[in-house]
Amino acid sequence: MIGIGGSTIKAELEAIEPIAHLVKPIQKQEFQQRIDKACQLMKDQNVPGLYLHSGTNLFYFTGMKWNASERMVGALLFPNGKLIYIAPAFEKGTIFDYMQLEGVVHGWEEHESPYELLVTLLKENGIESGVISIDEATPFFVFDGIRNCQNSYQFVNAKPITAGCRMIKSDAEITIIQHAMNITLEVQKATARILHAGISAKEVTNFIHDAHVKYGIQSGSYFCIVLFGVDSSFPHGVKSPKDLEENEVVLVDTGCMIHDYISDITRTYVFGKANEEQTYIWNIEKETQQAAFVAAQLGNTCADVDDASRVILESHDLGPDYKLPGLPHRTGHGIGLGIHEWPYIVRNDKTVLTSGMTFSNEPMICVPDKFGIRLEDHIYMTEEGPKWFTKPMHSIENPFGISNNH
Repeated sequence: MIGIGGSTIKAELEAIEPIAHLVKPIQKQEFQQRIDKACQLMKDQNVPGLYLHSGTNLFYFTGMKWNASERMVGALLFPNGKLIYIAPAFEKGTIFDYMQLEGVVHGWEEHESPYELLVTLLKENGIESGVISIDEATPFFVFDGIRNCQNSYQFVNAKPITAGCRMIKSDAEITIIQHAMNITLEVQKATARILHAGISAKEVTNFIHDAHVKYGIQSGSYFCIVLFGVDSSFPHGVKSPKDLEENEVVLVDTGCMIHDYISDITRTYVFGKANEEQTYIWNIEKETQQAAFVAAQLGNTCADVDDASRVILESHDLGPDYKLPGLPHRTGHGIGLGIHEWPYIVRNDKTVLTSGMTFSNEPMICVPDKFGIRLEDHIYMTEEGPKWFTKPMHSIENPFGISNNH
């Protein structure tokens, strides 16, 4: 196998130079553009008010990083662009410190109800009744508190607005995701080189984390799954991963976060010599991944891409549907600020593919009690159709497509 084994953890870490800093974060002007787009969608959908809860959606639209907790922190957005932040009174100073887009901050004291404050603010801004959109990631206790302190409003899922904006990535977002993907792909290549019989999944996981750190990502790996042999037949791993043996399938799924955007790449190959069955399934997986890519055309739906995967699998007597041996889950998922976000590449998602969407292509094949093969790369949609963030795997003999003169 070309590019597998032959190096050490020390040598690979010493060879890495930091490059994470070479891409810019999202600028203030773009946060304002997101607010403007959300306001337009609110007008189009006749939504007089939108509540954004602390976490990913609040950050996406306002640039404010605030982790959700038991205390309600969020913002009200109105179609005219007015932004009102809601937070505990004692956090006001910190809110101003984190604020990117200006807005009035209304505080509530510890004994007061933030839910009643939100209702008061709606009424003070001329919304006496009607439909209010609630961030879909709002914890139930917050929604329940708002719902139970009034009877003037109907509440709807804000997903048509939040996802309506977040699904379509800007050039700046694509650039950040591309940089993160590039780094993770290099980590994947280095990971293959450190393998040897007897290495533990934990040693490999630790290396992957340290390699991401060496590239300049202080948080290291955003996540990491390392599976050998039969463990690889379980898509998201096992409780106690086994050590690596000769001629076993190796599955490595990992990613990192740069400026809050996430990379996610899976590489699967064999340490040693691939047998006939491993080679056969690996080649079908590559064919399936390519068929999904070809189906990811502007105007087609997410469901069309998932269907394309299953047509190939069934032509090789795998499946059908989610039956094993075959593909037990959807073909892919959107990616951005969330590692799994809209759109979802699954049979019941009729979302039409449009320029700016970003999503994974990972139609994994699981062979129970033997192994699993997952080749995962991500696609971004352009006006010309689908483009790869990372080049798919080359072959089972030469997974990373290393040329002879390399």
